[in-house]
Amino acid sequence: MQKRATNLVLTGVTGTFMAGMLVAGVAAASGDDSARQQLAPSQQAMAAARPDIANQSNSKQLTSAKKAPAKKAPAKKALLTGTTTASYFWDDGSGINGDTGAPAGGKPMQKGLFASPSWPLHTKVRVTYDGRSKVGFIGDRGPGKPSHNGVMLDLDTYTFRYLLDGKKPASKYNAGTGEGHLKGLKYEVLEWGSGPGKKGKPQPFGR
Repeated sequence: MQKRATNLVLTGVTGTFMAGMLVAGVAAASGDDSARQQLAPSQQAMAAARPDIANQSNSKQLTSAKKAPAKKAPAKKALLTGTTTASYFWDDGSGINGDTGAPAGGKPMQKGLFASPSWPLHTKVRVTYDGRSKVGFIGDRGPGKPSHNGVMLDLDTYTFRYLLDGKKPASKYNAGTGEGHLKGLKYEVLEWGSGPGKKGKPQPFGR
């Protein structure tokens, strides 16, 4: 009888112990899952935990963006190129040096305003001389009689002097140098204007 009671007690203890082990195992398994979840944090959690690493990553991205070369716009192809002799003028309607009135194109006299005997008004043109270049537009008619001798462009005084030696003129009406013409000046028509005139090779005034 005493032996049977002892067996019952042992059985109860063993059962309790096994049940406890089973519960502990489930808890341990659950704990492992939680641990695994903690070992795989999101990028947001990592950034919060290690801001130094996040900042390094952002810095590298910004550096890469800064190092990316900027795309240059392709150079506009010239519609017409050639060489001519150019003179200079400044016509603001003041009457100085034979000024007869405001430029024919309707825009006030300004730097980059050129005169052509035949090209359409508002034609965009680039002029180059001795390695220096300027882009301007046809805003007036001229030169007159000189165009019959091959002078096919009149440049504003500032552009003329810049192309000659890179300097500034003495005044609007005087380039400040003994040179009155630029021979062998290169011209490139970049865009034909919508004003009156003739496209193509420049023609002497009145033709």
